Amino acid sequence: MDTRAFKRSLQQSENYHRRGFGHKEEVAGAMNSAYQSSLIQEIRESDYTLQRGDVTIRLAEAFGFCWGVERAVAIAYEARTHFPSQTIWITNEIIHNPSVNQHLRDMEVQFIAVNKGQKDFSGIESGDVVILPAFGATVAEMQLLKGKGCTIVDTTCPWVSKVWNSVEKHKKKDCTSIVHGKYKHEETLATSSFAGTYLIVLNLEEAEYVANYILYGGDKEEFLAKFSKACSAGFDPDRDLERIGIANQTTMLKSETEQMGKLFERTMMKKYGPDKLNEHFLAFNTICDATQERQDAMLNLVEEKLDLMLVIGGFNSSNTSHLQEISIERGIPSYWIDSPDRISSDNRIEHKRLSGEIEIEENWLPDGRIVVGVTSGASTPDKAVEDSIEKILELKAVLV
Repeated sequence: MDTRAFKRSLQQSENYHRRGFGHKEEVAGAMNSAYQSSLIQEIRESDYTLQRGDVTIRLAEAFGFCWGVERAVAIAYEARTHFPSQTIWITNEIIHNPSVNQHLRDMEVQFIAVNKGQKDFSGIESGDVVILPAFGATVAEMQLLKGKGCTIVDTTCPWVSKVWNSVEKHKKKDCTSIVHGKYKHEETLATSSFAGTYLIVLNLEEAEYVANYILYGGDKEEFLAKFSKACSAGFDPDRDLERIGIANQTTMLKSETEQMGKLFERTMMKKYGPDKLNEHFLAFNTICDATQERQDAMLNLVEEKLDLMLVIGGFNSSNTSHLQEISIERGIPSYWIDSPDRISSDNRIEHKRLSGEIEIEENWLPDGRIVVGVTSGASTPDKAVEDSIEKILELKAVLV
């Protein structure tokens, strides 16, 4: 399918909207009230530091809502204002933050049901308004919605669209798109739907496995079993790894994406020679600025003397998981929560481990003076960060 032509035809449709509806001022008040924080602004203005009693809070210098997220949420709010009485759906969570998605539910935005891992679009009728979230939507989903005669409100982050453009270029050059990402993630599902032949690689370990196969061959059955859920239909590693292009899920670790790019560049140079590299390898910079800024700020923060780290963001947020990963790698006691409600008044915290388990830590705040590092994922509003900090301050005051 010519996905580029389909996207162009969709964008030219009178039922397609991507730039909002001119209600920015109307929705700004509601968004500021729900998501902004005077305390966080105060901390920013005080060199990202707050001192209260025995507690010093050190805030990362880049955290929370990125431009793409704020834009997506604002357009969704505008859609509700612009279509006050129409049925509005959204194909996924608008972003990976529970409070933001709950606000949309409170505004009577309906979320597409998922049955046995499959979305059920049967309830959507012609004329309904359907929001595509910041992660984007697959080509098949957009085709279905266009065919139903829906009004489509597209909040896809421009950085995600940039990745789609890259895989389109891979396809034009008959290159397999190697996507650094999580094959189940909404963004990667959307990106792969725009690709021709693709292979989704989770981490450097998997990338090295693929690079070794390119150079030395291997057990094809083992390869296909390993990537059975992470490659295009009919994928043949002996045929489809001769020409490759690199792309990524925008929320992955910048450093790992860069390492993968260099690994595959070296691999194709070794396999085909420097003079043939451009015939067998394509790479475009698709690392999201906001993701990079938050990771860089976290890398700076963990260089300080911290007693513990609090990472705030949705439990299904990829970019938040990588912030937690940075802290854990430095050996700092780190707690990932998706909501201030995870912090209890009896000095317990319910948090998510990198391995995926949710567990409760008793007496997580130590006695005496402590320095707490705080950051949040790109889908986390400042209000959630404020409420989390206030809970720490209150809890320490009680403990003292």
